[in-house]
Amino acid sequence: MTQYMLSVHHDGTEDFESLSPEELQKVFTAVDDFNAQVKAEGHWVFAGGLKPISESTVVDATGEKPVVTDGPFAESKEYLGGFWIIEAADLDAALELARRGSAACAAKVEVRPFESA
Repeated sequence: MTQYMLSVHHDGTEDFESLSPEELQKVFTAVDDFNAQVKAEGHWVFAGGLKPISESTVVDATGEKPVVTDGPFAESKEYLGGFWIIEAADLDAALELARRGSAACAAKVEVRPFESA
């Protein structure tokens, strides 16, 4: 089995803050149901949702002194909203899980394999 990261990307057009509590709850319920299915099917490693991009901090220790700045790494409309780490037999299986995850969270999902150790 190969591990993949299914990363949830928001492109700036989704405005979850404008959703009604009922609409937001539908997304949360769909994601909870998807998570339960992934666990039951034996693909689950772990997952996490991320706080808003405005709560990020960047640390750059590539120079002489570390520099810490508030805010995102890059100024962009797109941002990472969360992720799943899953195990799948092959890319096709991972893509099917990503399709289901994308439908559940109502956002685009990128599939990326981990480097082999």
